[in-house]
Amino acid sequence: MHLSIISPVYQSEAILQELVDRIRKAVNGITDSYEIILVEDASKDNSWIEIERLAKKYPELSGIKLSRNFGQHYAITAGLDAAKGEWIVVMDCDLQDRPEEIQNLYEEAQKGFDVVLARRANRQDSFFKRLSSRIFYRSLAWLTGSDQDETIGNFGIYHKKVIDQIVLMRESIRYFPTMVKWVGFRQTTLDVIHAEREQGSSNYNFKKLFNLALDIMLAYSDKPIRLTVKLGMLVALTGFIFALFTLYKYLHGDIIVAGYASLIISIWMLTGFLLVTLGMVGLYIGKTFEGVKNRPIYIIEKKI
Repeated sequence: MHLSIISPVYQSEAILQELVDRIRKAVNGITDSYEIILVEDASKDNSWIEIERLAKKYPELSGIKLSRNFGQHYAITAGLDAAKGEWIVVMDCDLQDRPEEIQNLYEEAQKGFDVVLARRANRQDSFFKRLSSRIFYRSLAWLTGSDQDETIGNFGIYHKKVIDQIVLMRESIRYFPTMVKWVGFRQTTLDVIHAEREQGSSNYNFKKLFNLALDIMLAYSDKPIRLTVKLGMLVALTGFIFALFTLYKYLHGDIIVAGYASLIISIWMLTGFLLVTLGMVGLYIGKTFEGVKNRPIYIIEKKI
C-alpha cells in the first residue's frame, strides 16, 4: 500500500460522497495503490450509514465506528493505527482541507521530507473562529514554551516511519499536531488554499478550545508548575520585605497596635496562593491518575 488517507468524521453525512469522490480523483493522479479510512466519531446524524454505503461502493474505502464520541484527535489515532500506507495523509472531513492539495503535498514530500504540513495562508473561517483560534494557539505556545502556528492544523502528509513513532505514544491526552512536532524528522510546510466550510459550523467552541488547551498544557508542559514556584518565591520575598519594614517601624515606635488591614491582606493573599498551588498540583495528579488507569485510547464498535 502506497498511500493512506485518514479523515475523522463527525456530523458530516451530507458531504461524505463529495469528500470521497474528490479524494479518489486527487489520489488517482498519484497512485492506484491507496486506501481511504473514515473514522466515525459517534455522530448524531447518519454519517455511519453513509460510510457503510460508500464502503460497499468503493473497495478502497474502509470505515471505523467508535463506540462513543471520543474526540477528533482520538479518532485520528484510530485511523493511524489502521493505516497501511507508506505515506499517510490526515485531513478533516469538512472539505475546508481540499483533497486537491494532496498531490501538491505528496510532490513536496518527494523532495526529501518526512512530514509536509499544510499551511492555510488565507483561512476561510469566521472572524470569531479566527480570533478564538489565534488566542488558543498563542496561549498554548506560551504555556508549553513551544512554537505554535494557528495556520497549521492536522492536514498534511506523513511518512510511515513518522506515524509509527506517533502510534507508539499511547498517552491518554491526544493532540496530533503537538505529537508530530515532538517526534521530529525532516518537516516542512506548504501553503495551500483553504476552502470555505461546505455545511454547518465548527464543533470547537471557546469552551472546548479552552479545555483542549488545558489538557495539552498539562500533558506536554510543566511550565504552570514552574510559574507557580516563581510566584511563590515572589510572594515569599514580598512577605519578607514587608516583615522587615514592619519590624523597622516597630523598633522606632511607629507601631503601637498591630495593623488589622495588613493582617487580613496577608491572610487572603497567602490563602489564595495556596489554593491556586493546590489546584494546579491537583490537575497534574488528576491527569496522572487518568494515565495510570491504562484504559484504551478509543473503543471500536464496528468496522467495515
